[in-house]
Amino acid sequence: MKTVSRRQVLGASAALALPAFVRAQGKEIKLGQTMPYSGPASAYGTIGRLHQAYFKMINDAGGVNGHKINLISLDDGYSPPRAVEQVRRLVEQEQVLALFQTLGTPSNTAIHKYVNAKKVPHLFVATGATKWNDPKNYPWTFGFNLSYQTEGEIYARYLLKEKPNAKIAILYQNDDYGKDVLEGVKAVLKGPNAKMIVAQATYEVTDPTVDSQILTLKSSGADTFINITTPKFAAQAVRAAFDTGWKPLHLLNNVGASVGSVLTPAGLDKSVGLVTVQYYKDATDPQWKDDPSMLEWRAFMGRHYREGNVDDATNIYAYISAQTMVQVLKQCGNDLSTDNIKRQAENLKNFKPGLLLPGIAMNTGPADHAPVSQAQLSKFTGKQWQLFGEVLGGAS
Repeated sequence: MKTVSRRQVLGASAALALPAFVRAQGKEIKLGQTMPYSGPASAYGTIGRLHQAYFKMINDAGGVNGHKINLISLDDGYSPPRAVEQVRRLVEQEQVLALFQTLGTPSNTAIHKYVNAKKVPHLFVATGATKWNDPKNYPWTFGFNLSYQTEGEIYARYLLKEKPNAKIAILYQNDDYGKDVLEGVKAVLKGPNAKMIVAQATYEVTDPTVDSQILTLKSSGADTFINITTPKFAAQAVRAAFDTGWKPLHLLNNVGASVGSVLTPAGLDKSVGLVTVQYYKDATDPQWKDDPSMLEWRAFMGRHYREGNVDDATNIYAYISAQTMVQVLKQCGNDLSTDNIKRQAENLKNFKPGLLLPGIAMNTGPADHAPVSQAQLSKFTGKQWQLFGEVLGGAS
């Protein structure tokens, strides 16, 4: 007959005293994620790779409240059916505590109802669709990016003020993401001002190029171009507009405005004068050269993510989102229940990661699942983005 020592009995009792999640998985915090490591949005794959590197750094330093983070990051190819398949695997087989930064409006739309029915924290999704801030109907989902509608509204207000006689052409991705930015533009340009929009064109993520759409928009006679595209198509549109001799005032949405993954491939000389919105610092902007938070990020990139491009603003975005996830876990203490994860995600109070622009902070609440609500306009000089104007958007 096998005997059990007093130490073993005490150890078992101690284990039973731990929270259920910790008892089941030791001191591991298992998070799940889908990313487009392949497919038309693969430029965003760097987000997941940086997250892995950041959490490894945190783990090497002892973890969060003594718990190590295990991020399971799966490729969905920016395909909604594949995202559903991968998220089901994360929830039902891997039994992750929470989903973190699942990327893309189409992919998150496909899993939205499922994860809320399962009551899995669906945290800080990597998309700015307004629908992620709907705690009444989808209490487990939290946005992260500046709302696409807010971004569209900022562009429209800027044009009304600075170019009220603009003839506007708009290119947008034919899904909830593209339509959300467009809706923000049209919410401001209504009534008589709706006539400012003289042409619209869409593209599918499966399209090889947007060259024909650019030619169509140019032929409309528009002198202003609102470009609502993800990196691959943003680079194509910037290059095509320039190469065809079209010289509109060119407003490029934030998700396609990276110097490293968009403007450099398009041609920096072809990108001069572009306007976008920003809510975090840009590594190519010399004003942040000696900024302590930028120096910290550069040190991280040099030590933990050497293959990452320091000119790619997406890597700053990824760093801030990882910091936000860690902040929520810190606030959880040892209560790693899904209910407490949700409660703490709803309790970000004036959280200011150092790489956010001055004057911008993250706040959430039970009725507000959108951490970022402000941004600032910025113009590309040919070398870097240069901020101008004041912080705009909703109150933070």
